[in-house]
Amino acid sequence: MVVIVGDTTSALPEAFALEHGVPIIPQIITFGAESYFEGVDITYSSFMDRLSVATELPKTAAPPPDLFAEVFKQHGSTGDTLICVLPSAIVSGTVRSATLGATMVRESGFPNLDVRIIDTNLIASPVSTLLRLAVQWAEEGMDADTIESQVREMCSRCRIYFVVDTLKYLAMGGRIGGAAALLGSVLQVKPVLTMRKGQVDTLEKVRTHKRAVERLKRLVTEQIARGEAGYPTIMHAAADAQAAELRDYFKQELGLADIPVQRVPPAVVTHGGPGVLGVGFFVE
Repeated sequence: MVVIVGDTTSALPEAFALEHGVPIIPQIITFGAESYFEGVDITYSSFMDRLSVATELPKTAAPPPDLFAEVFKQHGSTGDTLICVLPSAIVSGTVRSATLGATMVRESGFPNLDVRIIDTNLIASPVSTLLRLAVQWAEEGMDADTIESQVREMCSRCRIYFVVDTLKYLAMGGRIGGAAALLGSVLQVKPVLTMRKGQVDTLEKVRTHKRAVERLKRLVTEQIARGEAGYPTIMHAAADAQAAELRDYFKQELGLADIPVQRVPPAVVTHGGPGVLGVGFFVE
């Protein structure tokens, strides 16, 4: 049997994970001296409430290797193959933790443990898409080698574009200088952000949030693979109305019956802040 493993940065819906037996390893969120396992010790709404009044950004950390080792050990004597579909190793230590967890289990009496760890070079909703597809393929009886190969191939065809409502959180996190944050707030300069080679990068800047969202729309419609092969997903943090508008826009423009809308996971919201709005999709 092939078992698909993910983590909370994917924002894979809990109901789907439970229904299909997908272990989801939690990230760690720390406010001051208090640390929490995301989705276990702290809810999404509680996280957002605390973030909105925080004077300092919370810290985020990858799951400890022990959490991965617990899952891997359960399958150590069954002959199952585990495929871990994980966020970019550049922005998260999750890949390293999974690798260490696999080593721990192999050295503890399961030398033949078959764990495939995929660094997607991505974050958030596209990783959720890859998890869903990997689960579908496994349930259809596809072998582990083919699933791994197809997931890796799709990673190279993924695009992520997103905008932020305020530069406050980027500035607090040290991603831009204070002067740049002030300039942005005064002139309403809004960055359109993307993922390049596994890390967040600025694609371009426009004058207003509205223009940034319009630019995001054009980028998607110009590049996405047509039909179901594009697998678009909308991601947001406290931007429900804008996410719904984007979903309806793309449903009409792309001729799709529905498009998943997911909340951006806390580890990403920490740096982008409430108001993050983005789209993940795949090109031809």
